[in-house]
Amino acid sequence: MLVDRIRLLLALTLCAAAFLARADPETVTTDAATAERQVLVMIRVPPAHFRPDASYLGSYDAQFDRKSRERIADELAGQFHLHVVDSWPMPSLGVDCFVMETAESAMPRNLLSDMSRDTRVESIQVMNLFYALAHDDPLFAAQPTAKLWHLADIHMVATGKGVRLAEIDSGVEVDHPDLAGRVEIARDFVGAGNPVAEAHGTAVAGIIGARADNGVGIVGVAPQAKLMALRACWQATSGDRGAVCSTFTLAKALQFALDRNARVINLSLGGPHDGLLERLLEVAMARGIVIVAAVDARIPDGGFPASVPGVLAVAADGVQDSHPAYLLAPGHDIPTTLPGQRWGLVSGSSFAAAQIAGLVALLLDLAPDQTPQQIRDTLANSETVASSTSRRAYVDACAAVARTSGACACGCAMASSAPAMHP
Repeated sequence: MLVDRIRLLLALTLCAAAFLARADPETVTTDAATAERQVLVMIRVPPAHFRPDASYLGSYDAQFDRKSRERIADELAGQFHLHVVDSWPMPSLGVDCFVMETAESAMPRNLLSDMSRDTRVESIQVMNLFYALAHDDPLFAAQPTAKLWHLADIHMVATGKGVRLAEIDSGVEVDHPDLAGRVEIARDFVGAGNPVAEAHGTAVAGIIGARADNGVGIVGVAPQAKLMALRACWQATSGDRGAVCSTFTLAKALQFALDRNARVINLSLGGPHDGLLERLLEVAMARGIVIVAAVDARIPDGGFPASVPGVLAVAADGVQDSHPAYLLAPGHDIPTTLPGQRWGLVSGSSFAAAQIAGLVALLLDLAPDQTPQQIRDTLANSETVASSTSRRAYVDACAAVARTSGACACGCAMASSAPAMHP
């Protein structure tokens, strides 16, 4: 038994080394030094003038208005000695977002206040960077999350079928044996354009939606949810950060998730408060989308976006001095998918959040009309298993599913005879 365990740990160590070596530095678009020289400038989109005979899809007027805003952006950039790097429409906010950059080593003093007074500018802010809240931890013994949450029993009741879940993260290995056919939509908002397999995004995707009953690997919390793999982060090439994202890439991915009617958005990342992203999150929650975010335990309020009111803030069980508003989920030694068609163990709030996002998909499978507040209440009232380290209780998936379905979810007499709902 001991020999087998040692072999397993050695194999996982090799896996970890292999996927860390797969970082693709060519896809990294913004580092800390570049971010300090960039600002995001929002220019208003004029409201559409209604005509009964207009289609409003790719019309000449729409193209003209877009060109007009591009000219305004170019004029602003020239006036303030900047150049336009990129842009993206944000129709949910009624603006176009332009990334502008200075050639100087840092943003000139008073630039933001000076530009904000220009009547052509709807709003302006700095470019922030966000980081995955996780670390690879392959040398601890594995205890499958499936056992902790009794997923085999729960999947006889719900699998997340039909629930569209947007994972905004680094790249996902969509042809991994446990993810093949599970990703409905994959998009790259970092800039490479082609599918990229990266560690953090692939691990989060596996925890949420890995295939069931395929004879290999693991089972995701919501194995029939419709996964959208939206690459807004890139794998870090140095330091202890697993993945890095920027305001602009995250905003583009959030807008896409809104356009595609996601029901759940998972954000296993954290960083400084960001006005543009908060506005997009508020629009999403107003539309009934459940936002799940990882808690940064190093920051008193959990960091952004976990601190945004209405967002489900998730911390790994065992976090010291955990805030009562946080939802706790297993976040240590979680087996999941890794690039290179491998599996390994991961730890951190990123992966606790992924499990809660999957559980939200299960609850929406059972009761599609639930509001984000109803989901929050169900999860908060289902905390039953105490953590000896933090003296807090973490979410009990069986209890949450039972509260939503109104019937027993785990350890039921009917479970052994009920047909499995796995794909």
